[in-house]
Amino acid sequence: MKILVINAGSSSLKFQLLDMADNESVLAKGICEKIGFENGFVKFQNYKGYEKQFLVHLKNHDEAFSFMKNLFLDKKYGVIKRLGEIAAVGHRVVQGGEEFNKPTLIDKHLINVVKKLIPIAPLHNPANLYMILACQSCFGEKFPQVAVFDTAFHSTLPPKAYIYPLPYEFYKKYGVRKYGYHGISHYYVSNECAKLLNKDIKDTKIITCHLGNGASISATKGGKSVDTTMGFTPADGIIMGTRSGSLDPGIITFVCEKNNISMHEFSRIVNKNSGLLGVSGVSNDAREILKEASLGNKRAILAQDIFCYQVMKNIASYIAVLGGCDAIVFTGGIGENRVEYRNNICAPLSFMGINIDKSLNKLTVDGKKAEISAKDSSVKIFVIPTDEEIVIARETLAILKK
Repeated sequence: MKILVINAGSSSLKFQLLDMADNESVLAKGICEKIGFENGFVKFQNYKGYEKQFLVHLKNHDEAFSFMKNLFLDKKYGVIKRLGEIAAVGHRVVQGGEEFNKPTLIDKHLINVVKKLIPIAPLHNPANLYMILACQSCFGEKFPQVAVFDTAFHSTLPPKAYIYPLPYEFYKKYGVRKYGYHGISHYYVSNECAKLLNKDIKDTKIITCHLGNGASISATKGGKSVDTTMGFTPADGIIMGTRSGSLDPGIITFVCEKNNISMHEFSRIVNKNSGLLGVSGVSNDAREILKEASLGNKRAILAQDIFCYQVMKNIASYIAVLGGCDAIVFTGGIGENRVEYRNNICAPLSFMGINIDKSLNKLTVDGKKAEISAKDSSVKIFVIPTDEEIVIARETLAILKK
């Protein structure tokens, strides 16, 4: 049974086609990057070992979807003869609100809810919704599609963690609460970590750090999320590529009044022009910032320092939340590859007995899974590449079997 997994971002389309009947083998995978920009590109590879990068200007997600379909069907490097071989599509959907706390077969009601929640996840839900509708147009409205929600994993947060200290009516009327995001990734790596610990997930206390252009940290106890850094929207929490993370609410009115800008414009600044990009003035890409920092760029150095400091601080606070910790996991583009960041995050935690093995850390990049903690470390430290797509594929298959 072949399942197509789609993970759509605001300017990207990540995809995998898996044969679940053949040991969950990946037939093809790729990503369309910088959709809407002239310097866009597509990376593609298939199970035959074919790899290629296409430099292509994809004007919108519709063109990206068409490009993906053509790759699957191409006579030279395609992996299927007709689209009818695909049994279902599984989507990563970022925001499902309180109503959707588990994978769900997509219908008109779900589509309406995802649309209604766009103001809470303005960078993600529109792209998720567009791809759902594009698949309906391609495969038909009755074709099975499944939504796997990023917020679902965090539905186990206790009220003391998800209720904001605002008038309670804001929660009751408008659903203003902490939802948490990156749930599919946190779920996957925490379960993989339990295997590496040789423990039942129900007996673990794990802190997972999903660090990429979007970044969040989660405290997981017994396999359930008990706290996480992202809140009502994905702009909350720690500093990210272009997102600010948590802010003093007084900054909003102050900056809007001083610059005579609307709340809508301030929201755009917080989501698109802040974070590592806003501080460094260089880029939202950690690789480019690291290069500038090595050349002595003070703002690039500062951006890195803020990032590592905030991750370290939240790890320390979550150890208190969990009442101890079995393991810390790094995942995501930065978490999996930035050796320097991992060193700088863990070094201040040495007073807790948390020690990283610098040699092992240096060797663990480019998709490698490994333990990088020193032998005398009181807490295990792992790098575990995330695999949101396999989670989505498995959940989609489970829905189909029902």
